Amino acid sequence: MLIILKHGATEQQIEDVVTMIRQRGHVPKVAGGIRQQVAWIPAIGNNLENLEVLRGQPHIDDVLVMRDNDVEKVAVIFRPNVPPEKVDDTIKMIKNMKVDCELGDTTRRLIIDSAGDQLLDTFRMLPYVDNVMPLTKRYKIASREFYAGQSVVRIGNAKIGNGHFQVIAGPCAVESLAQMRQVTRDLTACGIQIIRGGAFKPRTSPYDFQGLGQAGLDIFQQIKDEFGVAITTEIVAVEDIEAVAKVADCLQIGARNSQNYNLLERVAAVGKPVLLKRGMASGVEEWLSAAEYLMVNGCQEVILCERGIKTFETATRNTLDISAIPIAKQETHLPVVVDPSHAAGRLDLLPAMSRAAIAAGADGLIVEAHPNPAEAFSDAKQQIPSAKFAEYLEKIRPIVELMQQLN
Repeated sequence: MLIILKHGATEQQIEDVVTMIRQRGHVPKVAGGIRQQVAWIPAIGNNLENLEVLRGQPHIDDVLVMRDNDVEKVAVIFRPNVPPEKVDDTIKMIKNMKVDCELGDTTRRLIIDSAGDQLLDTFRMLPYVDNVMPLTKRYKIASREFYAGQSVVRIGNAKIGNGHFQVIAGPCAVESLAQMRQVTRDLTACGIQIIRGGAFKPRTSPYDFQGLGQAGLDIFQQIKDEFGVAITTEIVAVEDIEAVAKVADCLQIGARNSQNYNLLERVAAVGKPVLLKRGMASGVEEWLSAAEYLMVNGCQEVILCERGIKTFETATRNTLDISAIPIAKQETHLPVVVDPSHAAGRLDLLPAMSRAAIAAGADGLIVEAHPNPAEAFSDAKQQIPSAKFAEYLEKIRPIVELMQQLN
């Protein structure tokens, strides 16, 4: 069972629940929990009384006094997965009350007892427990049982999910400042708002190009400053997390690391959106369970990425599992994007595979583009010449518009 504690539950109360579970012979786990946005307001005068008008709003979870950095404040806590526009509207409403507020976040703690659900009602009666849910699936917080709507993830100024379609594009690897300037110039001219690229590259052969590392991150920072774009790049090791998080707006977990649970837990703690690629030999349940590792440890902004799986077929680099897209959309509330570049491994198939992914319900695409693919340090055969990226977008635009009309 999944025990969701109320906001402000004390360490002693958490220990009391843990003790009760241990007395049943089970081994519970205390997780980082559900990260929620909160409007912090100084706890002075009659702030709480004035703000009671917000309690009961469908997008507000609670209004109560809490401690933030050892200072007592009034917290207006938003529900998980609240649309950004609802947050903006609430902030304006609070400021119209002549009350100062600061947007931040808080984490609601979770206790997991994977061994049984026999005492659900007993735990529900505890005053500091908000809800208790049976673990009918390996992924709970990612499932539609937890949230029936469609989550929207914001990367920089761009939104993905619930009708917001995005194309993320850029080279396989950061190779030089000149290369990144040219590709970003070409892509932003087409309306691309999120640039992808690898500073750290996990490669099959130890002799292949492994990326520029910190120098690549420095180039990304210059690109962000110059063009005002958002950046998504891959984290390959725990020791890289801090450096990558300083630059990236979205942290990418590659196929090889999709079940590296220690890395997933550490990345979740950063508090930034995560793009989670499906493992090349992972089933859908394993993919969604990996997303649950992120979410149960505090990362609510998860984007699922289908990038093709290994099969006996050799005509393509991987086999794009189109069926995984509608399954993931039915099973979870998370946005799903598709990487046709790594699935195909061939430039000529990208438009057709992209259209198929969009028709299956994808919320976006992540595509490789390079100023001169013939000279790319890696993945030369599957990268679109960035000067011709507008032609690619024109080939997929009709199906994007059609699917937006149907939805």
